[in-house]
Amino acid sequence: MQHKNDSVLEAKKAKVKLPPMYKVLLLNDDYTPMEFVVLVLQKFFGMTRERATQVMLKVHREGMGVCGVYPRDMATTKVQQVTAYAHKHQHPLQCVMEET
Repeated sequence: MQHKNDSVLEAKKAKVKLPPMYKVLLLNDDYTPMEFVVLVLQKFFGMTRERATQVMLKVHREGMGVCGVYPRDMATTKVQQVTAYAHKHQHPLQCVMEET
């Protein structure tokens, strides 16, 4: 029985630079109720109540907390949604983004 030598051609991997990702952060303030921050994290970032409480406590203790990491457009939208929602409810909660 004769075996045919199967040659495998390796496809050259194109070096595609992925678009930069952005961290969406909540900043601590002395006025926004903790419960409102937990609600925002659940509503806009899909966190469980337990996870949202952990992030809220990090914001409270350390001055800021990461809500998620997204492509620029999605991060921008999240920041705008949270800022508008907080403003609508008369809270000074700040949401910002920074490149990872």
